[in-house]
Amino acid sequence: MTNIRALRGRDFITLMDYTTDEIKYLLSLSRDLKFRYYQGERYNDVLRGRTLLMIFEKPSTRTRVSLDVAATQLGMHVIYSNPQELQLGRGETIADTARVVDRFVDAIAARVYKHESLIEMAK
Repeated sequence: MTNIRALRGRDFITLMDYTTDEIKYLLSLSRDLKFRYYQGERYNDVLRGRTLLMIFEKPSTRTRVSLDVAATQLGMHVIYSNPQELQLGRGETIADTARVVDRFVDAIAARVYKHESLIEMAK
């Protein structure tokens, strides 16, 4: 039986890395959270004290806003970084940047131009 602890610490790069049961669990969990949200329940403290770093190489208003709002509603502190603020590919490797920031944040969400960049961050 899949639960949230079984998924903790894993990178979400592709659905191919997850079993059918794990995918069903994630979909069920998201449906439950959405249903409870619309019933008036809030999850403001569930991720209190956690930090999300959003790396946006490729700009997107909708993705940025939806991630920021969702993380904030769950109690996370959100840090937004654009290409001008990071040295990705201009002095620091993607792998080095990911390795260093991983020590300080609980999660990284990245919208990048190349899928290979996500794979390099995950390594």
